Amino acid sequence: MRPDRYLRMGAAVRRVGMTATSGFATAAQRCPDSPGLIDERGTLTWKQIDDRCDALAAALQAQSGGVPKTIAVMCRNHRGFIEALVGSNRIGSDVLLLNTSFAGPALAEVVEREGADTVIYDEEFTAIVDRALEGRPDTTRILGWTDRTDAPLTVDKLIERHAGQRPQPSERKSDIILLTSGTTGTPKGAKRSAGSGGTGDLKAVLDRTPWRAEEPIVIVAPMFHAWGFSQLLFAALLACPIVTRRRFDPEATLELIDRHSATGLAVVPVMFDRIMDLPEDVRNRYSARSLRFATASGSRMRPDVVIKFMDQFGDVIYNNYNATEAGMIATATPADLRAAPDTAGKPADGTEIRIVDEDFNEVPTGETGQIFVRSGTLFDGYTSGTTKDFHDGFMASGDMGYLDAQGRLFVVGRDDEMIVSGGENVYPIEVEKALSAHEEVSEATVLGVDDEQYGQRLVAFVVLEAGASTTPDALKQHVRDNLANYKVPREITVLDELPRGSTGKILRNELRNS
Repeated sequence: MRPDRYLRMGAAVRRVGMTATSGFATAAQRCPDSPGLIDERGTLTWKQIDDRCDALAAALQAQSGGVPKTIAVMCRNHRGFIEALVGSNRIGSDVLLLNTSFAGPALAEVVEREGADTVIYDEEFTAIVDRALEGRPDTTRILGWTDRTDAPLTVDKLIERHAGQRPQPSERKSDIILLTSGTTGTPKGAKRSAGSGGTGDLKAVLDRTPWRAEEPIVIVAPMFHAWGFSQLLFAALLACPIVTRRRFDPEATLELIDRHSATGLAVVPVMFDRIMDLPEDVRNRYSARSLRFATASGSRMRPDVVIKFMDQFGDVIYNNYNATEAGMIATATPADLRAAPDTAGKPADGTEIRIVDEDFNEVPTGETGQIFVRSGTLFDGYTSGTTKDFHDGFMASGDMGYLDAQGRLFVVGRDDEMIVSGGENVYPIEVEKALSAHEEVSEATVLGVDDEQYGQRLVAFVVLEAGASTTPDALKQHVRDNLANYKVPREITVLDELPRGSTGKILRNELRNS
């Protein structure tokens, strides 16, 4: 770029502050008239995005109740989400990103705990928000997406009223509050300030994944989640046009890649499953030849799907193991995945991984233990004031796994997922792999339930391939033929589909309570 562009980018950062979202301001100086966002409402240039975010920020500052302290955002992937995020960031308000799958009680608990005094949400979530805000009449409500023209307070109307305005500089530092997955209860809020790992995360990604500045990326991973959120910020920092849509559709995703010649795709793993579940003749309509990377995180990837996708669309999948609390931990390149399709990859540059036993002693290569990590991208702590368990400067990831002789990490499950049945330790993933290896099983999940005789017993839930004729008894025998007898599930239930959250993780508690 010309030197004056760098000067203007530096001035933009000074104006908006060194925040998590400052990439949107620098992109507006780097390539102001280039496409910045393409969603279902059309295209916005980087300058248009920057101006709209400034206008919303000025509007939020002008609210009668004063500058909001914490703004909760419950929006799908669209311009309103980005404008709410960036605008709030620019006035020093903390930004609480809410899961769009929340039910009323969980939402109410999180909003109350985090002290949100403004909520920006899509109209489809009105009933849930109304229920969550009962007894909180002073909370400001703003619609981020609506098809109505008579809605009283919307992001679009606030932007229109304050067009051309810029917010006053804020003396307060804005934190982004990302919610954990909540697999063991109500999601915890994890604080991420501008300095907590952003640069380290970006370096870790660029070291392994072939991003290129100003090249389009299709982001269909939910932006409220740590993974989709990080991809959004990386795209802005590199001025990569962001192509997205409010709801994931597998065929529409392939069409967006081809139409915009996208070189990147950001998904959660189950989205690969849905793409490869499309009929072959539908998949063959799209080449995706422009893709250099298809990057995923958030849950386990199915090895068979990884290979099937790369066989059709090229060796482009990058599997990322990260955590809301730790940032990027490891990345598996396409070469890693060809060699071991279920690996989480090798540690990111600057990240150390230890596999330890209950006494924090490192275990031998190939042996399973708790995964502990140390890096410069760890979070600032939970909003409750607590933090993760630490030992010798290493943070507990909450997962169990092992390293192979090549230094590749394999995650076998959460540390609270290990099942002790009749005194024997069983990791669900090995039973799930055995079940999924059956030719008539599409996918499977295994968990432990209380049992008076054994302490816990294994139960499995499977989804069968179309036209399958196998039975639970036949599947038990299949496991028995491949694993030790104590690893055979006592019960196997066939379902049409496994319940999943919006990030693709299987809702084990829902299965356990069914």
